Amino acid sequence: MTSYVEVVSGLRPKMRRAIIMVQDLVMVLVAVAFSLVLSQSRLSFDPLSYPGLACWTLIVVLGHLLFRYCGLYNTVWRFASTPDFFNILKSCAILTVTLYVVSLAVRSFQPVTGLNERQFIVFFLVSFTIISAPRLYYRFLRDGASWRILSRNANNVAIKQALFVGRLGEADVIIRFTRTAQPAEYSIAGIMAIENGAPLGTQIQGVPVVGVRPRLVEVLEEYARGTKSLDMLIFGNGTEREIEEYSELVRVARHSGIAVVQFSGVSELGQGGKLVLDAVEMETILRRSTVPSDIERIGGFVGGKRVLVTGGAGSIGRILVKRSLELGAEAVLVADISEFGIFQLDQQVDEKDHDRLKSRIVDVTDRRQITRVVSDFKPDIIFHAAALKHVPLLEENWESAIQTNILGTLVCAEVAAKCGVPQFLLISSDKAVDPTSVLGMTKRAAEQIVSSLHETHTTEPNGRRSGTKFIAVRFGNVFGSNGSVATIFQAQIEAGGPVTITDRRMTRYFMTVAEAVDLVIMSAADAERRQGKDDYAIYMLDMGKPVPILEVAETMIRMAGKSPYTDIPIRFTGIRPGEKLHEVLHGGNEEIVALDIPKIFGLRTDVVGWPKVQAALTSLQAAMRDQDKAAALAVMAGLHQADKPQGEARRETVAKTVGQAG
Repeated sequence: MTSYVEVVSGLRPKMRRAIIMVQDLVMVLVAVAFSLVLSQSRLSFDPLSYPGLACWTLIVVLGHLLFRYCGLYNTVWRFASTPDFFNILKSCAILTVTLYVVSLAVRSFQPVTGLNERQFIVFFLVSFTIISAPRLYYRFLRDGASWRILSRNANNVAIKQALFVGRLGEADVIIRFTRTAQPAEYSIAGIMAIENGAPLGTQIQGVPVVGVRPRLVEVLEEYARGTKSLDMLIFGNGTEREIEEYSELVRVARHSGIAVVQFSGVSELGQGGKLVLDAVEMETILRRSTVPSDIERIGGFVGGKRVLVTGGAGSIGRILVKRSLELGAEAVLVADISEFGIFQLDQQVDEKDHDRLKSRIVDVTDRRQITRVVSDFKPDIIFHAAALKHVPLLEENWESAIQTNILGTLVCAEVAAKCGVPQFLLISSDKAVDPTSVLGMTKRAAEQIVSSLHETHTTEPNGRRSGTKFIAVRFGNVFGSNGSVATIFQAQIEAGGPVTITDRRMTRYFMTVAEAVDLVIMSAADAERRQGKDDYAIYMLDMGKPVPILEVAETMIRMAGKSPYTDIPIRFTGIRPGEKLHEVLHGGNEEIVALDIPKIFGLRTDVVGWPKVQAALTSLQAAMRDQDKAAALAVMAGLHQADKPQGEARRETVAKTVGQAG
């Protein structure tokens, strides 16, 4: 039976429709024969004579035209309900009456014996039965237990009907929990398996496999067209990395008003459990391959450590906090100035992790507060994610940008060194490369602070590091982070438009926040083991190819079930102060070094000596006191002119140290 279902399901829709049409016409002829046999009629003409063949041809043509006219081939029969079978009944009734009227007309000028009303009554009953039967049989083989998706019991109105897309093992877990949950929230009606060679038509706990690759999108479209009772599409954990059809499945579901969620595990609640279903964000438009995280390596790095995340209530910081808890950190401390942000994060963290999560409302520019927090918590690593990042706003609020992005980084880095924190990692940005905005210049200055401290702390004669290891990780836009184009576009789409884009030519690098966070942790794990000439102050993430912002907007509109320019207008507003048409991830004077880690590179870049950094920071603070933006920009521009390349700076530092030791 399974092979039959696979053969039929593998046919193209037009081919299947043609086969059904031929099948129906054969059934009509069979119904004629049955009606004559069952009523024991004796026709006055030979059935295989010319008049007989002409009669059968006429019946076939009339049947085909009537069935098409009645819409018999516009229905997805997997979802047939009472009105659809009534349509078959109506079609057979019309065909029977038409044939009866034609027979009366023929008999008016050509006597024909052996025909009476009894044959036509039998023909109607037989034709309806044998035309309906194959459709019911296929539907039974294909969907079995999922028939319940077509009707809802009045007592189960609140239960959401869902299709599951993922691996069969996860499907088994989800079905079990949906059936034992009290009160019941979801009911799995069918499984769309992503494994190659998954058996179509088989069942798991009575729920059938209704779709396999490469026909997942087509099957979902059939469900979306054929029933209005489907509420939800549930993706298995990691499905977005395993199938190319992921974003198209999301688009089809949203276009049809079907909610889309992703299974990420089971939370323990009392004696039972509950499925954890996360909303699928718009980051699914990133159709580039992602590399699965090396969980063993990053888990071995974070596991058992004390982790401090500045800006821990922000977009990236929040995921760093959650990921560190998942990877088994001994304790995680969130340092953020936003009380509401910390409150929101606390609500999102699993109950079982609350005892390992600490939080402090602090300003990263306040040295006294940061010193007390670091001294008390004694972290093994500081992820410095606190930053202001909105390009146009920071052009006007340049003092706040310098205060937070530069002086805040300086405070946190110096406190880390003073308190003996083993590792300090700065979250940087592609806007630090050849900067044209206040944001970019402050991020570049923060990188120079970290790079200079990285060189300064190579002090032992053998080239090994003493004290804190300082590194920065540079990457582009994080899709879906607070204030990113994704969140802005989504709000504009929900409001009915227009979606605003500065320039149709603009491109940006994008990465999902989950992928970026894992690569940041991997960079820290790699930096921990590096010494000497292979030690890098700056890591760069491979962001793939830049994505046109216009393409992002158009795809998000389509995934929301709308049409670009028709349902949701797109308006171009012009480039804003400080913005670039295209961002880059490295400068012309920077050397990219391939590492043994997918998606991560080391950067050899020019380094500003620590004395020059200190002098620049003093001048910068003076410019801020004088509210002299031009002077501040000049100081930051001067920081971009390095004293010497990174390798040369390291060699001189080591040589000087060796000489002093001798």
